[in-house]
Amino acid sequence: MMSRQVDSNISKLLDGSGLNGEENDFCDFTIADQNSVAESQGITPTTPSNFKPILGSNVTYVVASVILNEKNELLMMQEAKESCAGKWYLPAGRMEKGETIIQAATREVLEETGLHCKLDTLLMVETAGGTWFRFVLTGNIVGGDLKTPANADKESLQAKWIANLQEISLRSNDILHLIEKAKMYKQKPPGVNWHQPILPAPIPHIKDLLRLIVLIKKRNTNRLHVLLSEKTTLHFPTCEINPAKSVHSTLRRFMVEMFGADVAQHRPLGLLNVEADPSADGCCLTLLVAFRPPLEEVPLIGKCAWHELSQDVEKQLIPIVTSKNSTIELHVVR
Repeated sequence: MMSRQVDSNISKLLDGSGLNGEENDFCDFTIADQNSVAESQGITPTTPSNFKPILGSNVTYVVASVILNEKNELLMMQEAKESCAGKWYLPAGRMEKGETIIQAATREVLEETGLHCKLDTLLMVETAGGTWFRFVLTGNIVGGDLKTPANADKESLQAKWIANLQEISLRSNDILHLIEKAKMYKQKPPGVNWHQPILPAPIPHIKDLLRLIVLIKKRNTNRLHVLLSEKTTLHFPTCEINPAKSVHSTLRRFMVEMFGADVAQHRPLGLLNVEADPSADGCCLTLLVAFRPPLEEVPLIGKCAWHELSQDVEKQLIPIVTSKNSTIELHVVR
C-alpha cells in the first residue's frame, strides 16, 4: 500500500464506501492470537480459536430506525409481544439471514408501522459484549398507511407519530439517547460538524472485524500520520472482535499488542464506516482512534509503522478528529 493508496483508502472510508481487496480483510490479531496472549497470562480462554459468527446462532444483529417528521414528531410502534404488550418502542428488530442492514431496517418499519421509509444514514452502532450489535439509522417516510389498532397483528398493535414521549409508556429507556441523537442530526445546530450521510457498505466479511485508523501528529513536522500494519502486506491494523469481551476490551488488548502495556493516552473517536453483506455473517467496523502525545513519544512494539498522510487527506481528517459528531457514534453498552 503506497502513499497514494493509503490516501485513497482513507478517502473511501470517509465517503462511507468500504475497502475491497484481500489485503483489507487481513487480520492482525485473530481470536487464536488473543487466546495465546490470554494463555501466556495464565487465563483460560472461553472462545474457540476458530470462532465464526453465524447470524441467529452465536451473533445477533439488531436494527432500529429513528424517524422524525416535519413537525419533529417521532415514529413509534406499540408492542404486541406478550412480554411487553402495550408498551411503545422504536420500529426495531433482528436482522434475518440474507438481508442487508438497510433491508432489515426498512422491513421492520413496514411491518411494525405500515409505512415505507428511505433510510439516509447510520447514526450509531451499539455493541454489548462482542456478539450483539444494534445498527441505528434515520431517514424519511416515503409512503404507506400508518398502522391503526384495526390492523393490529403479531408485529405490533399500532403505530403513531409522537410529539411528547411523556404521553406513552416505553418498553425500555435504552432508546432515549438514540432519539436525542436523531433530533440533533435532523436539526444540525450551527457550528456542529456532522458526518455526512453514511450507509453500510456492501462488502462481505466472514468474521466480525475492528479496523483501526490510528492517527498521531509528528511534533517536528506538525504533520498527521496514520498507523499501518506491516504483516504480510501493508494495511490498516485489523483485529477480530472477541465474542466474549466488550469491544473496548478487545480494542485495548489490540493496542497493547501494537504499543505495549503502557500504551500512551489515546481515545476512540467513532466509526468512519460499517461493512456488511448478506453473503457472509460477519461485519467490519472502521474505528478512528487519536493519540494525544506526539509520534516522537509513542514507541511501537508490533509489526507496524507510521505513515505520513498527504496534506489533502490531513485537511479532511482534522475537522473529524476535533469535532464530536463527525463520526458515527460507537456506543459500547456495559
